[in-house]
Amino acid sequence: MSLVIVKKDGRREEFSQDKLRQKLRVALTKRPVSEDQIDTVISRVEGELTALNLKEVPSDAIGEAVLRELKELDQVAYIRFASVYRQFADIEDLRRAVDTLA
Repeated sequence: MSLVIVKKDGRREEFSQDKLRQKLRVALTKRPVSEDQIDTVISRVEGELTALNLKEVPSDAIGEAVLRELKELDQVAYIRFASVYRQFADIEDLRRAVDTLA
């Protein structure tokens, strides 16, 4: 897949399954999720990005796609990923994210 990701600061880099896998593994540390499930998440995210039919995709599109997948897969990993991706400023940000899971 030859897809360019546009970072928030304007930098561009090739989409990397390995980089996405690394970020997912961090969020899924000590969670009961298999490598096959991680592969499925990566495949779905990549498919969603490809379906956009764009040569360049904003990094936000990846983050939001990952959050949707993690919300269904593992709620603890969802909160971990969201806390970094959305840059929670305080406990209220965390509480709002947890409330979306109910």
